[in-house]
Amino acid sequence: MLLLAGALRAATVPYFTRVVGVFSFTVALSTQPAPCVLQGRPPLSNLSANFCSHLHPLNMFNSCNVKFYHSKALTSPYPGSCVERSQVPEDKVGWLIEWKDYNPVEYTASCVLAGPIWADPQINDKGFAPKFNERDGEVERKSLNGLYVVENGRPRNPAGRTGLTGRGLLGRWGPNHAADPVVTRWKRDGSGNKVAHPVTGKNILQFVAIKRKDCGEWAIPGGMVDPGEKISATLKREFEEEALNSLQKSPEEKAELEKQLHKLFSQEHFVVYRGYVDDPRNTDNAWMETEAVNYHDETGETMDHLPLEAGDDAGVVKWVDITEKLNLYASHSYFLKLVTEKRGAHWSEDPSPECHE
Repeated sequence: MLLLAGALRAATVPYFTRVVGVFSFTVALSTQPAPCVLQGRPPLSNLSANFCSHLHPLNMFNSCNVKFYHSKALTSPYPGSCVERSQVPEDKVGWLIEWKDYNPVEYTASCVLAGPIWADPQINDKGFAPKFNERDGEVERKSLNGLYVVENGRPRNPAGRTGLTGRGLLGRWGPNHAADPVVTRWKRDGSGNKVAHPVTGKNILQFVAIKRKDCGEWAIPGGMVDPGEKISATLKREFEEEALNSLQKSPEEKAELEKQLHKLFSQEHFVVYRGYVDDPRNTDNAWMETEAVNYHDETGETMDHLPLEAGDDAGVVKWVDITEKLNLYASHSYFLKLVTEKRGAHWSEDPSPECHE
């Protein structure tokens, strides 16, 4: 039985050289490969740093068609396993392309099948009747990209075939939601003046970066949204845990952190990116989505009172200058590029093409 067939245009557009879709709404990401721990920070996808985007008043940017690369979701072996995906040719990724011989590998990690609190039961388990494309009790089964197809009782990845069915390391059937806080400030000299790039003349932004314990790559802090939790709460909690080591603080120290962070997280902010993530953990039936939000400390005074300390999934934490030369985890560089565009900050010494509506 096919539900909502054709409801999601993202699954029907033409596919070009590893481009799975062309969407005109915001999207986001986050992921966490090998370890079977979904309550920590999820890793992100591989979006090109050259994509055009334009920030609109409603915290959405959609003036340019953003092309999503479905590459990480096709890599083998599957994270944390020796499981090889069935190979999916570039011209067979899209669901509208007929492929009668498609024979994906079925795989769900044992730690997911063990039934932890963050994971769904198997589709055929007695008493499990998930309400896809809607809020299902405390679990958000709506996609940030709109309606997705449900076929034979299983949600279908809106970005196309991945060569693997089941859930892999992901807990939820369908969308698995995450959040990524992008905390920034202006780089300043010893006298407190903003530092401009010598070539572009634009002021340099810095962001709070963590070095991931699992892969050693630098990244934006982030993590999974707990059932019933608001995105705003996830963003703040993950930043506290990973960049301020709040889990190891005394009640008094944590209260002081909360007081300072409230100033930062309650001020004006903007959504950088939200939606589907090209994540190596994605399968035909489960995929990552995220919302990345920029919290900017204009004067730098708030963050000056918050000593950075790595915690949870982070091995190291520090302020890093934002530039296109950064080699960051997954698509985090893309998020930062969007932030520099919004803030009018330095990104590249080479002029990039402008977006036009």
